[in-house]
This record gives sequence, structure tokens and C-alpha cells, in this order.
Amino acid sequence: MDLNLKSRILVTCSRGVTPFLEKEIKLLGFDIVSTHETGLVTEARLIDTYKLNLELRTAFNVLFLLEEFKCSSPEDLYRKASLIEWEKIIPQNEYISVVSQVSNPRIKNSMFANQKLKDAIVDRMTKKTGNRPNSGPERRNIVINLYWKNDTAWIYINTSGVKLADRGYRKIPLTAPMQETLAAAVLSSAGYDGSGHLVNPMCGSGTIAIEAALIALNKAPGLLRSNYGFLHLKNCDKEYWQKMRKERLALCNKKPAKKIIATDIDKTAIEAAVKNATTCGVDHLIEFKVSDFRETTIPEGPGKIILNPEYGERMGDIDRLVHTYKEIGDFFKKKCVGYEGYIFTGNLELSKKVGLAAKKRVPFFSGDIDCRLLEYDIY
Repeated sequence: MDLNLKSRILVTCSRGVTPFLEKEIKLLGFDIVSTHETGLVTEARLIDTYKLNLELRTAFNVLFLLEEFKCSSPEDLYRKASLIEWEKIIPQNEYISVVSQVSNPRIKNSMFANQKLKDAIVDRMTKKTGNRPNSGPERRNIVINLYWKNDTAWIYINTSGVKLADRGYRKIPLTAPMQETLAAAVLSSAGYDGSGHLVNPMCGSGTIAIEAALIALNKAPGLLRSNYGFLHLKNCDKEYWQKMRKERLALCNKKPAKKIIATDIDKTAIEAAVKNATTCGVDHLIEFKVSDFRETTIPEGPGKIILNPEYGERMGDIDRLVHTYKEIGDFFKKKCVGYEGYIFTGNLELSKKVGLAAKKRVPFFSGDIDCRLLEYDIY
């Protein structure tokens, strides 16, 4: 497949993260064609997807558009998908996975569309090469994404494979963990760039602190992974990819300029956070401590302090949390003067107990929960 082939690229993300993903992509030098609730579209070459997969902190998948066509039925899908030269895209004996999102009144089950597209790929490959590719649900090699809405279908190569949010370091997630890409978006919203201290009480399994360490090191999250969907495509330029990785690694800082402190009252949480940070290779850069948030050491500023307290949806008791949120406000006023304070919560009623006026309220979603990142100036 021609690596210089140019097409639209759909980069997906979680709800509420699109503005931060757009900022990232623009900084990488790509133009934005359009945006929507869970992603955006840019236009670039297939080989440019290498860079997007390597650099993006807030994205889920980088999808390279192969074909867009009118599609009225499953038979239409099979026929038109069979015209794509899959033998020039997929090596013989590769493993493929097909993922579909279908919004069409004629299709009651997206798995049927999955099967039709998979059959079209496999049948053409068998006819042209004499070999039938293996296929299944695992997204470890070549992943093909189908979007079918009303009478239009889009077929993409998923150049990421496993979603980019799966960095590979979170071996012990604990209960209701914050997703890596969401943590990166929260840090972006807070303007964290490593130039000031980052304090993260109630750190849970350490995702915010670990993502902060990666940002402070200027380490691309894609350096943590060795497997991507594009590496399994025919004519993949693996030498170029390794050269890109090596050059990007040389741009990393040796250590953060300022402190990163993460605390939690739960010893099990800190043990998990340390293990996750160790897997990521940043454990020596974060000061972990078992501590009540009120006892967290606050170095002389400037800096940012970010808390992600329970908010009573999946965990936590509301009556107890009313007191906790009030105590967070007292903690900010008594110990964090000169810092920018942030609370990530999915319960705006509880946030009223903080006793401080939020300067800014940035909408996010944690799964299906409507959340806000509340920003406070602490004087």
C-alpha cells in the first residue's frame, strides 16, 4: 500500500475531549477538516499516521479512510467492499479484526454488517492470493473499522489497533480508575506543562500523576507501546518508524523541572500507583506517600493541585462526601495559597460544598457520567 496515499483521517476520543485533541493535532502541524462530539477529521498521508499514533495523548484511535460509498443493503456492502484491493493492504496469513458501528434501519445487528465486511475481505484475499486470512475479535494486528449511517458507509484502516488509551502501564487499576486519555485531557485543561509543581492528593492508581510525569519529561505516550495496527500493513516502513521513535526519544527530558507529588489515604492505592508508575518507568520521578489529603505536603509554588474525589455515582457515600468536599475547600484555603486548584467531579451538588467560587467549569465525561473540572484561584 502506498504510504504517501493521502486521505481523510478520523481521530477518535472520549466525549468532552475533542477541544484538547484538536489542540494537540494542530501543534503537530495538521489542519482540522471537521470536529464532532467524539473526535475530529484531518487529512494527511498514511505514513503520517505513524506520528499521530506516537504523539497523541488524548486520542483513542487513528483511522485512515479507505473508501466512502453509498450502501443500501448488506449485499451492497459486500459487493463494494470486494472491489477494494485488500491484497495490496493486508499481507498473506495476517490476522484481521472487523469493528462496526451501524445506524441503519435495515440492519438490526451490527455483527451482521461485521460478518459481511469480513467475508468480502477474506473472500477477495483468498481469490487473489490463494491464502485465507485468520480473523477474530482481538485487535492485536490489522483492524478494519466500518461506519454505516443510513445509506452511506465508510471503511477505515485502524492504524492504532488497540486503542491509544491503553498505554500498557496500568497493571492495577483499582475501582473506577480515570482513563489515561482523560487524565491527559484534564492536565491539558489545567495548563500543566511541567514548569510548576503538580500535587495530586486522592491519587488512586496514579493515572494523573503518571500522565503528568510523561508530560514533564516531554515523553510521547506512543513510546510506551511496541505494537500498532499500521505495523502489520503491507509495505509498512518499519525502518522509518524505528528512526522516528529514536529521534523522539532523544527529545525527552531527563527529569521533571519541578516536583510531582501523589498521595492517597489508602495504602493499597499507593501500592498500585507505585507499581503502575514503575511499569511506566516514572516511579523515581513521583513522590508517593500514604497520607490523608489534608496532610499532603505542598511545596512552595507556583503549582497546580488536582483532586479527583469520589462523587457518589459508582463509589462513596453522599453524606460522608458532603463533609469531604467542605474539607477540600478548607484545605485549599489553608495550605494551597498561591496554587491553582482543581477538582474533577461528577457531582455538581457536592461541589457546592467546597465553599469557593469556581473560576472555570470545563465539561468532561468519565464513561457515561457527566463531569466537570472545576478551577479555583487560591488566595
